[in-house]
Amino acid sequence: MEGDFLLVITVFVLAMFTGFELITKVPPTLHTPLMSGSNAISGIAMIGALLAAGHAQSGLTSILGVIAVALATVNVVGGFMVTDRMLKMFRSRGTDA
Repeated sequence: MEGDFLLVITVFVLAMFTGFELITKVPPTLHTPLMSGSNAISGIAMIGALLAAGHAQSGLTSILGVIAVALATVNVVGGFMVTDRMLKMFRSRGTDA
C-alpha cells in the first residue's frame, strides 16, 4: 500500500516537472492553439471526474469528485473562452458578427 502511494506521488511529481519544462519551451505564438487543443483532454478529465463523483463510495470520494468536476468545468470553459478570443483575432475587420 505504501509503495503504491510512493509510486503515484513520484509519477505525479515527474509529470509536473515535465509539463513545466514543455510549457516553458513553447513559443508564445503557439500557446493559444495549444490551449484550444487541450480542451479535448480537459473534456476527458471532466468525464472521469463525473464518473468518480457518480461512483462515490464514501463522503470523501463524493466531495473530491464534485471538486474535480468543478475544476474540470472551469478549465473547459476557460479553454473555450480563449479559443473564441483567438478566433476573433483572425476575423476581418469589416465584420462585427
